[in-house]
Amino acid sequence: MKAFHEVREYPSDLMVWHKSYDNISFIAHWHREIELLYIRRGSIKMQVTNHSFTAHEGDLVVCDSGDIHYSNSYEKGSCLDFLIFDTSLISSHYQYHGFLSPVIPAQEMKRYGLDQLLLSTEKIVDQELSTHEEYYQEVIRANLRNLWYHLLRAMPVADDPGTMQNRRNSMLNDFQTLLSYMEEHTQNISLEEAADMMHFSPSHFSKVFKQLTGINFVRYMNIIRITQASESLKDPEMNIAQVAFSCGFQNIRTFNRVFREITGLTPSEYKALPSREPVNFTYYKSSSNIMSYAEKDPVTIAKAE
Repeated sequence: MKAFHEVREYPSDLMVWHKSYDNISFIAHWHREIELLYIRRGSIKMQVTNHSFTAHEGDLVVCDSGDIHYSNSYEKGSCLDFLIFDTSLISSHYQYHGFLSPVIPAQEMKRYGLDQLLLSTEKIVDQELSTHEEYYQEVIRANLRNLWYHLLRAMPVADDPGTMQNRRNSMLNDFQTLLSYMEEHTQNISLEEAADMMHFSPSHFSKVFKQLTGINFVRYMNIIRITQASESLKDPEMNIAQVAFSCGFQNIRTFNRVFREITGLTPSEYKALPSREPVNFTYYKSSSNIMSYAEKDPVTIAKAE
């Protein structure tokens, strides 16, 4: 079981998704699909597995299948393109490549003509998914493969990707296991208990956790709890106090404060909304201190099988 595994709803049975956002950030999460993140404007701070960097306008970030990644907008005015697709669309036997860096700088994008190829592929994906003309799936697959293999030409790989893959798997499995435990034990897990699971001292664990996720342990736990609370608040049989205690909050006052900090609404205001579909706080707008969720993003958070 692995927590904060992103499971996406797609507009068709073809597992590909494209959207652009202004001033958006996202907390540490992972998914089985490949994610291409193109910085159209501005800059963002980002981490992919153990690579921490600032990406600028024209750069492309490649998040391989299973990579834990997060981002904070470095400055207002950023615009990001997300192109996410299942590995089966490019290869029936996809294998990890062991990239030395997840970033293709803007100058390399232009050198290889990848900037125009990426934008062209995004346009084709949008058009084909919209019209569903005959053979649209084959057209999308062909264009994604063409883009992917041209990207590989610009991405240096490790001398021994097998060894790199083993280290990567070990790190990802340990951390994903911890995140899963955190999600399943929101009512009573403490920082000390989480640190003990990783065989770290609490102080060292706090440092490592923030380095890997970009936020501290308490903030991360609160996002998990509020995400669960948004689901529970749909249930007309549950009152706000029951929701608060079921999600690990010890008193209503704290629950109300944290819920509003993360969603911009009180639990009562959220429960009173005409549509109370559960929202996902993996992605959030970063133009203010409030993490308002990214509207029209069909992603949900689920546990892996």
